[in-house]
Amino acid sequence: MRTPKGLILWVAAACAAVLLVLGVGAALQYLAADPEQRPELIALAVQGAPAVFFGVAILMAAFGAGASWLYRRYPHAERQLAEQARSLLAADPGFRVAAVGAPPLAEVAAAINQLADAYHRIEHDLEARSAETRARVEEERDRFAALMSELSQGVVVCNAAGRILLYNPRAAALLAPPQAGKQADYTPLGLGRSVLALLDRNQVAHALDMLQHQLGAVDRPQASFVAAAANGALLRVQVAAFIGADRKLAGLVFTLDDVGQLMGREGQRLRLLQSLATGVRGPVANLRAAAENLAAFPDMPADRRAQFVDIAVAEARTLTERLNTALLAYADALKGSLTLEDMRAADLLAVAQRRIAEALQLPVAIEDVDADLWLRVDSFAIAHAMTFLAARLAGDYDLHGFRLRAGSGGNFGEVDLVWTGAIVGSDALSFWEGEPMRVGAEETPLTLRDVLARHGGEAWLQVDKIRQIQRFRLLLPKGQAAAAAPLRTAVESRPEYYDFDLFERIEAAGALAERKLSELSYTVFDTETTGLEPSAGDEIISIGAVRIVNGRLLKGEVFEQLINPRRPISKESTAIHGIDNRQVANEPTIEQVLPRFHRFCEDTVLVAHNAAFDMRFLELKEAATGVRFGQPVLDTLLLSAVVHPSLDNHHLDMIAERVGVRVIGRHTALGDALLTGEVFLRLIPLLAERGIVTLGQALEASRATYHSRLQY
Repeated sequence: MRTPKGLILWVAAACAAVLLVLGVGAALQYLAADPEQRPELIALAVQGAPAVFFGVAILMAAFGAGASWLYRRYPHAERQLAEQARSLLAADPGFRVAAVGAPPLAEVAAAINQLADAYHRIEHDLEARSAETRARVEEERDRFAALMSELSQGVVVCNAAGRILLYNPRAAALLAPPQAGKQADYTPLGLGRSVLALLDRNQVAHALDMLQHQLGAVDRPQASFVAAAANGALLRVQVAAFIGADRKLAGLVFTLDDVGQLMGREGQRLRLLQSLATGVRGPVANLRAAAENLAAFPDMPADRRAQFVDIAVAEARTLTERLNTALLAYADALKGSLTLEDMRAADLLAVAQRRIAEALQLPVAIEDVDADLWLRVDSFAIAHAMTFLAARLAGDYDLHGFRLRAGSGGNFGEVDLVWTGAIVGSDALSFWEGEPMRVGAEETPLTLRDVLARHGGEAWLQVDKIRQIQRFRLLLPKGQAAAAAPLRTAVESRPEYYDFDLFERIEAAGALAERKLSELSYTVFDTETTGLEPSAGDEIISIGAVRIVNGRLLKGEVFEQLINPRRPISKESTAIHGIDNRQVANEPTIEQVLPRFHRFCEDTVLVAHNAAFDMRFLELKEAATGVRFGQPVLDTLLLSAVVHPSLDNHHLDMIAERVGVRVIGRHTALGDALLTGEVFLRLIPLLAERGIVTLGQALEASRATYHSRLQY
């Protein structure tokens, strides 16, 4: 036990007072004595000084021991009792406070334990009463989880800011990390992460723009596109809006399909067309020749006519067989386009208007729109194409504004980009439609000709010389209007047995230091090493980590990796963590692993036990890897010292026992990270009892502890 500075100072002051009293008494006796007796008094004082000082020392020791005994019996015992009482609710139900200090405090401890017994009895009764309700909830949750897991489509639910709230196993498979060696720049799928790191940012933003525009105009806002995911998979993505009670966009539901096979079918469709073009040309030519001869020579001999008839029958049979074979072999390839979606022409123009205005900083007006016109288009490609045309016009002809129109033209829709003033050459469109479409820094390898071919559409230039009005007209296929559906409230579309608190909590306002500990996302990690001296050349041989989001330890979102340290592992270290040189011989190096771990940790606060040790290893690798962990770090060792300042033992096992966490899987990086995460979650409410509720307060309190002075 460390003796408080105040107690030491108090004992020293008391002893100094004793010496002062003795000194003053001796001085007064000396002054009151006869001058002839003073030399005798001085000699007597010199002779008795050792005995006096020895007696004072004994008095000081006795006084100090008595003060220390009183301190342990009362103030210190009271603090220990208070800290144990604070842990009572968070710890295991069998935990009870120990009787420490004087008899009155032992009586207080007994009373606290009696109250704990009564509390846990009531808690047990309530638990029994709610067991049936929980069973029903769990049954519904299991049904929901089973439904999600059995879906052939991937499902990802996000809040309005794109933070992931829920995903199913199919989505995890579709968005799985790429092959080893390509993972450094890949952010894995996980709760609380941004969907923009997994799918093309521009296309997601475009879909969100469309949904925002459709709010209030259609019953069920939705958008779709095809994009390459961050792991390289080609996905068809459908986005539906989650509408809140205030009729505003509260979230997004993404459904994902792997269209790699569909791309193969598209290739089959092209091969079908090629085979039909080459395979039927000969039979058709022969049929035509036979028919023309029969028509041109009606009086030809019967045997000659029979010969031409046989040729026609044979070629017709051959043509029929080839058509049937091709249609049977490529039936699936005849399905519709990959990327085309049905949408209102007004919505398409609204999206194009915003894109052109933002990209060129020019006024763009919408006029003469057929409100009932629906088009079947790839809205992202068409809006980009119109922005590209506007950019070329503005750059080459110094135009200062555009107008957009849309109307019906028979079986097609007509979308116009209109301008007034400069006369554009008739060959401009022919020249531009073969170029890759670049708008500022954004470029696509597709050309306008590619986009039009994909839609089966056309484009041309129209000129009204009298009014000096020109337009580029895009002829696009018509779509089918979506069937009307009754509006559903947010409550009806929200499963009551599933936790969606992240809608409100994940994007809480305020600076990071002012955010509540309960609102933050964390990465809890641990390392295993070749030894205990990072500055002397010891290396990391294993990293384990788990994420905490919305107060939940996500055991399904973990990072675990052995690392080749390129140096021997000491036998003493192997005896602790069980990792030997053979196990790490073929594992990746720290330069390969650390960038991946950094991506796993992004946008989170780091948590570790005795974090100074682990962070020192990471800091020493900054120069070699170029990876720096700059986010805040919380240490469960320091937080335990904040919660229990009167206790000396803050080992992870001891803290776990105090807060009621079962210790399993120790001395593996992932096992220790999981245990640290459980302990950290139990420490948060104990910190709140001391008024420490924000990240900044937790960091400041940690810095003030004695243990924060440890260095490695």
